[in-house]
Amino acid sequence: MRLLITWLINAAALMALPFLMSSVSVSNFTSALIAALVLGLVNTLIRPVLVILTLPVTVLSLGLFILVINAFLFWMVSRWVDGFNVGGFGSAFVAAILYSIISWALSALLLKDKDGNS
Repeated sequence: MRLLITWLINAAALMALPFLMSSVSVSNFTSALIAALVLGLVNTLIRPVLVILTLPVTVLSLGLFILVINAFLFWMVSRWVDGFNVGGFGSAFVAAILYSIISWALSALLLKDKDGNS
């Protein structure tokens, strides 16, 4: 059940992005659900491989290259999913950061353990 709620939270975070950035568009909630699912799969399967392959650059940049990897994956998902568009790589960079912040905030508000921890 928690996985389903997290998926819906991520889709809601995607739906909020066009209100913050004009270069991001999501046509409907179904597109947001599909994009959130694909983003989750890409972050689970492809991101770890990219992080390992770019480890020297990531270490030299003190970890900031992870933001570039996140932006690249966000931009790639926008190319794969119909109804979810990002204007370019720069927009994807900012959108990936905003998406992370929004989904983190919504998860902190909506997903609580019995002890009150998120």
